[in-house]
Amino acid sequence: MRSTGHRRLSSRAVSVAFAGAAVTVCAGVLAAASAAAGTGGAVKADTAGPAGDTGRGQVVSSTLIAHLSQAATAQALEDAGYETSAPRYAIDEYRVVYRTGGTTGASTQASGLVVLPERGDQQLRVVSYDHGTMVARDDAPSEDDNAGRAAVELFAGRGYAAVAPDYLGLGLGPGAHPYMDAATEASASLDMLRAARTVAAGHGHSLERGVLVTGFSQGGQAAMALAGTLRRGGDPYFQAAAVAPVSGPYDVEHAEIPAAFDGRLDPKEATFYFGFWITAMNRTYGLYDAPSQAFLPPYDRTVEDLYDGAHSDEQVFAGLPDTMQQLLTPRFLDWLRHPSGALARALRTNDTTCAGWQPGIPVRLYAAKGDRDVAIANAQSCRHQLEANGVYSDLINVGDVTHFPSQLVAVPRVADWFDRLDR
Repeated sequence: MRSTGHRRLSSRAVSVAFAGAAVTVCAGVLAAASAAAGTGGAVKADTAGPAGDTGRGQVVSSTLIAHLSQAATAQALEDAGYETSAPRYAIDEYRVVYRTGGTTGASTQASGLVVLPERGDQQLRVVSYDHGTMVARDDAPSEDDNAGRAAVELFAGRGYAAVAPDYLGLGLGPGAHPYMDAATEASASLDMLRAARTVAAGHGHSLERGVLVTGFSQGGQAAMALAGTLRRGGDPYFQAAAVAPVSGPYDVEHAEIPAAFDGRLDPKEATFYFGFWITAMNRTYGLYDAPSQAFLPPYDRTVEDLYDGAHSDEQVFAGLPDTMQQLLTPRFLDWLRHPSGALARALRTNDTTCAGWQPGIPVRLYAAKGDRDVAIANAQSCRHQLEANGVYSDLINVGDVTHFPSQLVAVPRVADWFDRLDR
């Protein structure tokens, strides 16, 4: 589920056309530009949300952080490890801060990335990309130059308006990240689309109503949550046009937990993810009153601080034991095997992103049989849940590759598929 934390060196520094100066556009300027655009679906910043919720999706700030030529975009994708066709367009990248809702529904702010292609067409097809697990807030797409951002650049280089939320509590968003909370993954992603509509209008573009939705790892779950929300009429403007998540943990209870205990997952990776999941879910569902009820010494005194958003993947890994049996109390391990009460509510509330769907849009699931971070059983379970509601989906097995390479293999295939659908 983790997004790769390996930073890449690229020609980005010499490709930034504004001599290293970030350009910030306030929400008022964006609203005025949006109003001036008028036609083609442009909206004012203060009316981006649905009726009765006018603040949701409102742009707080939009900052131009990079301009990449076609050649620089191609180099960035190569540096990230993507093998794909050459970009067709130069791109502009904007860090956007916008209004959204927190886990309780209270108003808060989040950040994300909007990448626009340099093309003459006023109307742009839009791709929403949701990133994988990140423990450090500074690793979010709007903040860090990593493979997660490269995926967004890949879509923009093909001519799409590419939109990537950081989620709550990552990037410039306040507070802790509610890891794997499907409801706020969906709401932060949808409000990011609303904000992107305003940003695009400020630069002479309108966004088409139909959204092509994808994401990797945690972002696979988030992509399904967003697409399901759109399918259920969650926005008066945007609609889901197609969804193609990659290597997502859609069924933690019936796929990921069993795989963690029977050896299908790498023990250290499982410890990393479940440490994050348990500490995050505790804030919402109250899984324990004191860390010692869930975590063995000495980790009961350190584990919550490790996942505070200020520590890197490497620091968290160094602070954790090699197995879940060394991290969790026997009682909590048994509770994971046989969920009840608050733990069952946490699982069954968030393991629903593939359920309750209506037929009508193309769906493809991408996964890897060699994945030892997110078991392919997750995608198989998702497919079964979709079929129970009459939704046919292809399950594309990208082969005997591990978790992060599955992103590099699958995302270009997703882009190719979106291109075919777009034609």
